[in-house]
Amino acid sequence: MKKTGSLSSAVVEPYAQGLMSAAREGNQAEKIGEDLRSILELLDNSPELQEFVANPVIKAENKKEILRRITGEETNKLLVNFLMLLVDKRRIVFLEQIGKQYLEILREINNIVLAEITSASELNEGQRQTLIEKVKTLTGATGVDLETTVEPELIGGVIIKVGSQVFDSSLKGQLRRIGLSLGADI
Repeated sequence: MKKTGSLSSAVVEPYAQGLMSAAREGNQAEKIGEDLRSILELLDNSPELQEFVANPVIKAENKKEILRRITGEETNKLLVNFLMLLVDKRRIVFLEQIGKQYLEILREINNIVLAEITSASELNEGQRQTLIEKVKTLTGATGVDLETTVEPELIGGVIIKVGSQVFDSSLKGQLRRIGLSLGADI
């Protein structure tokens, strides 16, 4: 469901802003954010669902039915109606990008940053909390959303990416820096 280019940005931003405006009007911004995270995680873990939602040949009613089943009774009604609108307007293909943009707007409103953490192994809860506190200190944010990825080739340590800033404390990164400094001295 990855789309890029001017059409994408011309579609994504207004829909995300519109959803945020409606959500804030009804004091539902946080709940919609939680529900959107769940839907995006489901899409991320199901290429079949991504394909189904993006397929222009599948009838709108079939897409709506599947989306209603996926969202269930617990999902915010405003969000469900928004998903139906995206299907009707043939914009459901942009759901992932609209959802991410909405969450970005929500983070800005709440002074929360997104930290992309790459580690050599799965992080435990204590390590996650330590990283959250470190990112808060580095950025001055009041909260942190973590997105974690495991890359065993890092050997140890972590790489923290917040916006355009990258903090590389991985063993692989340290070895690379040592190698560069040794190469420069020879």
